[in-house]
Amino acid sequence: MTFIGLMILGVALATWAGITVGETLKARRAGVRPRRSAARRAAWGAVLAYLLGGALHLYGLSYMSFLQPEDACWFKAGHMAVPDSSSALPVSLVCAGEEIVPWWVNPGLLLLALAAVGLTVASPVLAVRNRRR
Repeated sequence: MTFIGLMILGVALATWAGITVGETLKARRAGVRPRRSAARRAAWGAVLAYLLGGALHLYGLSYMSFLQPEDACWFKAGHMAVPDSSSALPVSLVCAGEEIVPWWVNPGLLLLALAAVGLTVASPVLAVRNRRR
């Protein structure tokens, strides 16, 4: 899947989670106390995973300098040179053969992405299953 495809998938899944959570909030404002179902918990978990994943990605991107590439190596590794390579996904910045971004950023992004997708898919499945009962 391409980067654009992943971005479209992320926006679509985030929209679905937002709609689910929005309906819950609307029902609460109307005075209806929705049951605490597994579908609602999955939707809230998906929203949390999206927010944490976005924050972690921004943290990883903070290691890169977008205006002056050599500044990223200077401030993060102490080398005044242009980076050997850099990428936004997976988050990577290599200066003088050394990876600057912490090792746990990309596995954390993967875990949060899997959790967000899994919970977003689980939420409507659980909602449909609960309605059939």
